[in-house]
Amino acid sequence: MALLGVQRASQAADTQNVKFTDVTAAAGVHFTHNAGRTGKKWLPETMGSGAAFFDADGDGRPDILLINGSDWIARGRHTTAALYRNNGNGTFTDITRGSGLDIEIHGMGVAVGDFDNDGRDDVYITAVGGDHLFHNEGGGHFRDVTRESGIANAQFASSAAWLDYDKDGKLDLFVGNYVQWTPQNDLWCSLDGSTKSYCTPESYKGTSARLYHNLGNGKFEDVTNKAGLGEPTSKSLGVTVLDYNNDGWPDLFIANDTQPNKLYRNLGNGTFKEEGLAAGVAFGEDGVARGAMGTDAIDYDRSGRQHLIVGNFSNQMLGLYHNEGTGLFVDEAPRSPVGRASLLSLTFGLFFFDYDLDGLPDIFAANGHLEEEIGRVQPKIQYAQLPLLFRNAGSGKFDPVAGAFSEPLVARGAAYADFDGDGDLDVIVSTNNGNAHLYRNDGGNRNHWLQLKLTGTKSNRDGIGAVARVTSAQGKQMQTVHSGSSYCSSSDLALTFGLGKDQTANTVEIDWPSGKHQTLQNVKSNQRLVVTEN
Repeated sequence: MALLGVQRASQAADTQNVKFTDVTAAAGVHFTHNAGRTGKKWLPETMGSGAAFFDADGDGRPDILLINGSDWIARGRHTTAALYRNNGNGTFTDITRGSGLDIEIHGMGVAVGDFDNDGRDDVYITAVGGDHLFHNEGGGHFRDVTRESGIANAQFASSAAWLDYDKDGKLDLFVGNYVQWTPQNDLWCSLDGSTKSYCTPESYKGTSARLYHNLGNGKFEDVTNKAGLGEPTSKSLGVTVLDYNNDGWPDLFIANDTQPNKLYRNLGNGTFKEEGLAAGVAFGEDGVARGAMGTDAIDYDRSGRQHLIVGNFSNQMLGLYHNEGTGLFVDEAPRSPVGRASLLSLTFGLFFFDYDLDGLPDIFAANGHLEEEIGRVQPKIQYAQLPLLFRNAGSGKFDPVAGAFSEPLVARGAAYADFDGDGDLDVIVSTNNGNAHLYRNDGGNRNHWLQLKLTGTKSNRDGIGAVARVTSAQGKQMQTVHSGSSYCSSSDLALTFGLGKDQTANTVEIDWPSGKHQTLQNVKSNQRLVVTEN
């Protein structure tokens, strides 16, 4: 770690100059989320919605998809998801109309993956009352194939993720479901005993997440119970796919709201075993289930193991679970600046990304409360809250970055991608019943970088589940191609490695889900490299 500490110190002057600039209007992104507010304080009004960066039209540039709600009571307006094409010059064009994604649903989340391996990324949108699977027809056009696919999840769905859990080369689908809610069974709750407020999830019964096995030919089979994932008490809001025990099989971490979080170990035979309690990730430090929302996983300390982060309710702080390599995780947040800085925040969107490209993954948290009047009963808690940025200081430590964002938001979804092609990672944040915000990373590319877009042949086309290890003079880094994570959102599937001052990656090693191992030598920095499985 001594070498890593020296590397950090030498880069401090550069990385302090990194800033995130709100370029939403200048980029041509004009989107306002419709929460469907009725005045009746219905639970789904507080929860939406997500965002995605993905290449919708096949031109190699990340486009933007913003998920929208709808009116519960007809008001004569038509609100749909919004698809923005990346023009390649820092601006976007709204191509929603006629895209096939312009249908009115009460959308919540989005997962992106090429389920039929045709080279075009498809879109799954979760919703209240019925999810939708859209097949990418090419050129920014999509076809609703939900009914013919055999997927029928008519719940209050939240986050979803594509994964190849049985490593047969076809992407399967995990869908998180929240609670059993309908307009007919909406309950009366109050913060002050006199006026109606939004109910907490404890008021409603949970419901099981779903796992759909890809049978090929566009067909899916519900294998939830057969796989050991049926759990009717769950109240799932976030999912991240990780291989926490490094056995080569994708495991699942589920962030549950006021219910114990779940960690499902993939047994490699089509089934999973729940180990959240034994692993130490089911509850908070006090042994109580927290209000968990977004989640992500990465190797942030070069230990060769993936660690977890979980966004929780206000007064609960983030969960930063360090993977000890023994099947046990230890929450580092209560003893670190991460816990102190996030204590009053209510975190939804959340992910690891290397914003300053120094080779160490940092943390972004999108925050915002559920109740507009929360300040009346808890004066220290605000409805709109600042996003948080934590810089990885090495040795497993994170420092809050003051002034990284200046505008408080009622944030929900969050995703990242290099939308302007300059090497550093930009961020989009969706807000509840408000505008989306696109933040351009200015200055992150003062350091060198390498982007890897993996294309499977025997493995699934997106390379989801592939592990890439990049070695340069400063050391070895590891990342896994994964769908899901954050909250109801999807980030670019390309992997971005910060190389600091290193101009060359000595080796790039890729372990594909198929079992194939691939090595590249002496790869130059500052390029986006497409690597095809061979």
